[in-house]
Amino acid sequence: MDAAGDEVLELGIIVHSIVIGISLGASNNTCTIKGLVAALCFHQMFEGMGLGGCILQAEYKMLKKTAMAFFFSVTTPFGIALGISLSKTYQENSPRALITVGLLNASSAGLLIYMALVDLLAADFMGDKLQGSIKLQIKAFIAVLLGAAGMSLMAKWA
Repeated sequence: MDAAGDEVLELGIIVHSIVIGISLGASNNTCTIKGLVAALCFHQMFEGMGLGGCILQAEYKMLKKTAMAFFFSVTTPFGIALGISLSKTYQENSPRALITVGLLNASSAGLLIYMALVDLLAADFMGDKLQGSIKLQIKAFIAVLLGAAGMSLMAKWA
């Protein structure tokens, strides 16, 4: 992935992490909080692994790598703190809140899907190693489908 791609991926993850944090911090429903915490832990772990790999592969100076890791680390707690501070005025079922959260989630999801398909998966699937083995291609497709199914199941459950 190129340097601009890493930055777009980081932007999508940051926006998404802040929105998830606000949702968690502003929620007063225990059932909602439990599902969000489970999804958040699962989600952040894999986002961190993917973004961390991209940051390490990029040829950035140490300061930029550190800044990117720092922003990934603090955005969800910042969103949670913002959600807690807004919880008295924030009504999660109001039309304005639903539209705002929906637009932010849609834009960050679009960025993440684009990055996953165009930069991350395409680069891996078009590599010489994968192109040289049908067996490896089938395993890679199955892994992608299982990952998508797992994320869908997590989204339905959360």
